[in-house]
Amino acid sequence: MSKELIPSQKEIENRIFHVRGVQVMLDNDLAEIYQVETRTLNQAVKRNIERFPDDFMFQLTQSEWENLKSHFVISNQHGGRRTTPYAFTEQGVSGLSGVLKSKTTVKSISIKKV
Repeated sequence: MSKELIPSQKEIENRIFHVRGVQVMLDNDLAEIYQVETRTLNQAVKRNIERFPDDFMFQLTQSEWENLKSHFVISNQHGGRRTTPYAFTEQGVSGLSGVLKSKTTVKSISIKKV
């Protein structure tokens, strides 16, 4: 991702995946975009879980995660994860701006139909 405060549309589109028939972005990608740690993003979501029903966010199964990694060459960052990532739909991504406190959450990032 470039050093710009707001990533380009292309940078966002490259982070959108199809899982369970919906377009999603993964927690670690959103954390990078919002310039927070992944654990900080996930803690904020857990503290505000009522804002994230199943159609806004879900945790990938191990099989789904392995499939994404193999198809899209997603690396095991920093030795891998202990848990599978959370996937956020467009509504979930919008909901993050209400629970995160970072400079980039002022601007909303939406998942554009690709």
